[in-house]
Amino acid sequence: MKMKDLSVLLAVIMIVVMMVIPLPPLLLDLLILINISLSLTIILVAMNTKEALQFSIFPSLLLLTTLFRLGLNVSTTRSILTNQTAGEVVATFGSFVVGGSPIIGLMVFLILVIIQFLVITKGSERVAEVAARFTLDSMPGKQMSIDADLGAGMISEVEARKRREKVSREADFYGAMDGASKFVKGDAIASIIITLINILGGLLIGIVVHQMSFGEAANLFTLLSIGDGLVSQIPALLISTATGIVVTRAASDGNLGTDITNQLFAYPKLLYIVAGTLVLLAVFTPINLFLILPIAGLVAFGGYKMQQSLSSEETEKTETVNETQELEKLKSPESVMDLLQVDYIEFEFGYGLIPIADKNQGGDLLDRVIMIRRQMALELGIVVPVIRIRDNIQLQPNEYTIKIKGNKVASGEIMLDHYLAISPGIDDEAIIGIETVEPAFGMPALWVNEEMKEEAELSGYAIVDPPSVVSTHLTEVIKRHAQELIGRQEVKALIEHVREHSPAVVEELIPQMMTIGEVQKVLMKLLREKVSIRNLVVILETLADYAPQTKDIDVLTEYVRQALSRQITLQYANQNQALQVMTAGASFEKKVAESVHRSEQGTYLSFDPETSQIIYQKIAEQAGQLQASGVQPVLLTSPAIRMYVRQFLERYLPDLTILSYNELEPDIEIQSVGVVNL
Repeated sequence: MKMKDLSVLLAVIMIVVMMVIPLPPLLLDLLILINISLSLTIILVAMNTKEALQFSIFPSLLLLTTLFRLGLNVSTTRSILTNQTAGEVVATFGSFVVGGSPIIGLMVFLILVIIQFLVITKGSERVAEVAARFTLDSMPGKQMSIDADLGAGMISEVEARKRREKVSREADFYGAMDGASKFVKGDAIASIIITLINILGGLLIGIVVHQMSFGEAANLFTLLSIGDGLVSQIPALLISTATGIVVTRAASDGNLGTDITNQLFAYPKLLYIVAGTLVLLAVFTPINLFLILPIAGLVAFGGYKMQQSLSSEETEKTETVNETQELEKLKSPESVMDLLQVDYIEFEFGYGLIPIADKNQGGDLLDRVIMIRRQMALELGIVVPVIRIRDNIQLQPNEYTIKIKGNKVASGEIMLDHYLAISPGIDDEAIIGIETVEPAFGMPALWVNEEMKEEAELSGYAIVDPPSVVSTHLTEVIKRHAQELIGRQEVKALIEHVREHSPAVVEELIPQMMTIGEVQKVLMKLLREKVSIRNLVVILETLADYAPQTKDIDVLTEYVRQALSRQITLQYANQNQALQVMTAGASFEKKVAESVHRSEQGTYLSFDPETSQIIYQKIAEQAGQLQASGVQPVLLTSPAIRMYVRQFLERYLPDLTILSYNELEPDIEIQSVGVVNL
């Protein structure tokens, strides 16, 4: 036999032996302390089990501990009646614990017995009886459920065998607990009887055998009997409590301590109500204010700390769940579809530019992006999609790039500890800085430090801080590529917005005359030439007027431009209501009109290479002269050829504004600063 098995057998034999053989007081003290330690161990184990079957030996252990405790009672009774002593432990409980008063000791002992017998034992017995009944009644259903899962292939034969074994063990356990609870009940009754025997027998032996007076015998034997009853009832109370914990334990993922703290204090805000109630008791009752206020404060502080802890745990749990969901999402076959999603606008920057985007470091890029989207809505009439801002370790520390639909369209470099000084046209040699080019408009500039900033301002340089450089560049890129940001879905959203206050024009135009895709093409052509589509009602009404006459998108766009003449005039005229333009000469217009070809795919302009080169050089030369003098270059043509000239020059001079006479208001003063002739 193993040493563990042999030790248990010897312990059981020794329990029987000590009921027969008298034990010395020292050994009694040792066994009493072992009894107390064993009962503490049992209740702690019961509190830390997650389910009853983890402590399946408890019914047998309950019988053995009851037998051990009764054996101790027999030994201590023999020692009390024979030697008038039962060791220091019994004497201590009889004198020190109860204050040396037989009456007080008797009252404490009776209270303990009543608590154990009427409260804990009765409750545990009832719970064990009900649990056993329900466990036995549910066995057939559980067995059928296991067989169904096995037949469906949801579990293996090994798993089914384990589940059947668990069901059987649960039935055996709760049946055994139903019977074992009777041991606890009998132990409480036996303790009362043994204590009464000790008191009455001690009085008789003390008076008759030892010739003591009644008072001496009552005092001595009552205190010893009460001490003996206490040292046996306290472990009995602990084990009775352990019995109640085991039979009332529901299935859980944690032990009793964890479940109590998690469930009892799951609502920390309620502790504030408890604290407030205590304060009201202190105010409206004679209870000492300085006694109750610290308790109320402690309860409120506990609620505050637990609320913080719960918030932190919920945050961590949410992050863990999100990470798990993301991981599972990446593992799923459908996750590849997410990789096909392309952001409309992306702004990526090197790690050296993180401070301009990080609010904690004073960065306001996110706020500037919000203002850019508002500005685009006012200037161009479009809703700019959400701009994806992120760092990219593959870029240089001070570099940034701007992407439209996944393709890089612009880039630049900035220095966070410098200012961009844009040259006024005449450079000042006293201004020292790092030469660069302003990224939005391509003008020569310098990066100057803080000390050189004021001097550069006095010399006429335009000083721009790094965040403004980035936001200006981003704004110009969005304007330049606005036509790429308006798809059919965006156009549909704009039309639905117009439908809310002008439903008639929308119902007339769409879908009877034009589709959303055709309206989108018109809006894209307008945005390509930086014409705002904010006045969408006028645009849709013009399309409704002319769509029955033609389906040519280019022609419809020209009609819309003419309908927006006031808007276009104000966009390019100066404060004096004057517009300086290059005028298309008669020979140029005649050549263009003769070169227009029509086909099934539409009309287009076709020049021979030599003529194309001459036209491009003449227009580029005059546009450069105007730009050098600070005037925005504008080419004015007749309405018949404007769209063809635009198609021809769009590839070579995309920023050149081309207007027709019908797109200008009559009251505008036109100042011709050059004529384009062939």
